[in-house]
Amino acid sequence: MLERQGYLAGSDQRRLDELNEALNDPIARALVAVRGGYGATRICSRADFSALSRHPKWCVGFSDFTAIHLEALRVGVASLHAANLTGLGRGDAAARRGWLDAVEAPLRRRVFSGLEVLCGGHASGPLVGGNLTLLFTAAASGQLALPSGAILFFEEVNEAPYRIDRMLTALMSSGKLRELGGVCLGDIATDGAHTVRRAALSAVLDCLSGLKVPILAGLPVGHGARNEPLPLGVPAVLDGQRGSLVINPTDRNQTA
Repeated sequence: MLERQGYLAGSDQRRLDELNEALNDPIARALVAVRGGYGATRICSRADFSALSRHPKWCVGFSDFTAIHLEALRVGVASLHAANLTGLGRGDAAARRGWLDAVEAPLRRRVFSGLEVLCGGHASGPLVGGNLTLLFTAAASGQLALPSGAILFFEEVNEAPYRIDRMLTALMSSGKLRELGGVCLGDIATDGAHTVRRAALSAVLDCLSGLKVPILAGLPVGHGARNEPLPLGVPAVLDGQRGSLVINPTDRNQTA
């Protein structure tokens, strides 16, 4: 991770070899991003993610790490959308405790309440997603496969509303979102400007309201001041009446 090649942490081949080594490791219990992972999309399609189903482990990170979350989803292994190691270093003790709790108690029931309801309704299904730009990129490369009835989570940073509109319009046109059960947004504009956030939410609603599914916003997840851990690939319930997202609604009270 201390190597440098342009804006990447070394060559594609070296990073690919290290990723495959981690995926195939029968003892390691987690694969955690140090930073956002700009180069993940360059190597994920060539990595042996079948090894992840043979040796399941947490894949933990966010932002460009979404590429790895999507590969974990393809092989049926849950992953954790959460702060990278550098983010934990900048965070506080409560954030670190929350991160560790999510890793150590992955099946615990977790509730996010007080969400803004853009479209009402109720949905239950696997929670999937990540960064919007990476979801759009995965669709362009043929790597995006969302399960029927899924609740799609996405977040974004420093993207103008018209670019959010462009990506969502392309995803809608591709048919990739046709069978979603619901949509839940994390941070969508992090520059602190209320008008920018409202314009971004308006773009989301314009693009996705035709799905006729519940759409909620306001998860404290993404590139903003709070980035709460969010298990992906696990059961969830999106409630447009209560304004809530419940993860692992049936608490099995198990630990990893």
